[in-house]
This record gives sequence, structure tokens and C-alpha cells, in this order.
Amino acid sequence: MSSFTIGTRRIGRDAPPLVIAEMSGNHNQSLERALAIVEAAAKAGAHALKLQTYTADTMTLDLAHGEFYIEDPASPWAGTSLHALYQQAHTPWEWHRPLFERARELGMLAFSTPFDETSVDFLESLDVPLYKIASFENTDLPLIRRVAATGKPLIISTGMASVAELDETVRTARAAGCKNLVLLKCTSTYPASPEHSHVRTIPHLREMFGCEVGLSDHTLGVGAAIAAVALGASVVEKHFTLDRSAGGVDASFSLEPAEMASLVVETERAWQSLGQVHYGVSAIERASLVYRRSLYVVRDMQAGEAFDASNVRAIRPGLGLAPRHLDAVLGRCARQALGKGTALNWSMIL
Repeated sequence: MSSFTIGTRRIGRDAPPLVIAEMSGNHNQSLERALAIVEAAAKAGAHALKLQTYTADTMTLDLAHGEFYIEDPASPWAGTSLHALYQQAHTPWEWHRPLFERARELGMLAFSTPFDETSVDFLESLDVPLYKIASFENTDLPLIRRVAATGKPLIISTGMASVAELDETVRTARAAGCKNLVLLKCTSTYPASPEHSHVRTIPHLREMFGCEVGLSDHTLGVGAAIAAVALGASVVEKHFTLDRSAGGVDASFSLEPAEMASLVVETERAWQSLGQVHYGVSAIERASLVYRRSLYVVRDMQAGEAFDASNVRAIRPGLGLAPRHLDAVLGRCARQALGKGTALNWSMIL
């Protein structure tokens, strides 16, 4: 089994899926709004809150030309430099403690995605219970070694990584001390489309790497996440905001509170519905057997009268002979007088 426990929360196919609310930059540089996001996520039923821990200077250079400037018109961040984007989106480090504390008070796991060794050291000082590696860092082996060396559970998004790259990433994490690992299928476009989500990869990931698996989902709505759970996802991560219309660097592909509540409910229902391979009458269905069809006398009959299509039919309820016996009954005779509405049984037939 690849299942494991963090605090009181079980992560694995033997437990409901863990739903992670990713705040990212949706706080819009307001601690008050950030705290409100934490409270809304908890109220919606999210099981965990995730931040991102970096500064603009730990992510890139303060340049606004060439590859340091986003020109792609399809990008939600077109027309800004990488440095300016990260400056706008980053969560100030002094906010982490109050945000984590509020999340824990509300019963959520609280953790973050580090982007360099300094952020790992900082998060260790806050005693986070687990870590997440972002898709764009899943080939940063020195970072993965540093995080894995903490011995804490590690979630890694697989966006853009080839099988060979993932194999190297997983081997590196395990060699450095990671015992509890989750790989999240991820499509690294913002937003992502359902047809590019490829959630059928999820059971293949589990089979290849022998670990827990899930989905880091950038699609709109909850459909892809529910499909992922049906395919074995034990973790679902979605970006979360109070109100998309209020803007924010990730708002366009984030869930609002009512949608997050739906995600929590429907992914658990999807998990509950999986059950196991089962045929036949279950205990809960037994009382419904009476509503099957069976053979009934449908008009009064005299003793010795032959059964034919006019006096015996398969109808509900199911207290008579099974319909499969109809051919064996037709042409035979009634042993006794039978009233309309009599459930037929073999003792009544000559």
C-alpha cells in the first residue's frame, strides 16, 4: 500500500480524496483578503491550504525584455515581465505564519510550494507537515533533494515532464529520503482545457511509480477532478479565490467558494461510488427484489383451465414465479381455481 497519514488525515485510495485549495497570488497583496480566502476555503470544506513561497528575486532577474518579458497573447499574464508578475503574485513571507495558524485553527492542513533552498529553510522553521513541488520545478533535482531530505511527504506536479524525467525525479526524491510521495497529473497551461487534461495517465502513474497519485487541475469547473477520482486520484488540487471578478494573477482559472464546496462534495461522492467489483443482490438491494416482475394470474381461472397469454403475465411485484418460467407454464392447467392477482407458484400448476 502507498497510503500514508498526515496528522489525522489519510492519503490514499482507502480514504476520501484530499482536496487542496491553492491560494497562489489570489490574495492581491492584501493580508486581509488572504485570511478571508483561508476562511472561505475551510467553510467550503477544503482539507488543505497551499501557498507558494518565493520572492521575485529568487525566481528570476529584474529584466523586462527578451525571454524575461511575456508576449504570448494567449497567456493571462501577457504584457508583463516575469519579475513584475512574481512581485505581484508572491505571498510575503511574514504572512505565512498567520495564514498557516488560521488554517490549522480551522482544521486544515497548511503547507507550501518552495522554489529554492532558502524557502525550504524558511518553511522548515514553520514546521510545515508536507511539501509540494511545482511542475516548472519538477526537474530541479537539487531542490527536490533538499525537500526530500526533510523526510516529510512530498507532492510533485508532473506537468511537462517526460517519463524519463519523472523517473529521475522520483529516484532522486526517494534516494534523498522521501518515503511518502504523491504525483499529480498536471497540464501546465492556464487555464487548461478538459481535452488536454489526459486524466487516464493517473492509473499509469500509480502503476509505474508505486505511489499515490492525483490531479493538479487548471480547468474550469469540477468535471476533470471527478473523472480523476474515478480513475484513482487520492489528491485533487485547485486554485481558489473569493471572487473571480475581483481579479488576481490566477483568478481566471480559480474556483469560487460555492464551486469549491461542490468539488469537495462531488469528489467524495465519486470516491464513495467506486466500491468494488460486485454482481448480484447486495444487502441494501434485498428489499427491492419485490419490485421485479413475476408471473401472476391476471383474470379469474377455473380449476383445470389451461394457462395462456390471456390469464397469466409477467407483471410487478416479484412474488410469483420468475418470468423465465413463462414458456414452461403456458399450455399447462390450473390445479385449483385461481383469482385475479394470484402470484403463481408450481403448486398451483398441473
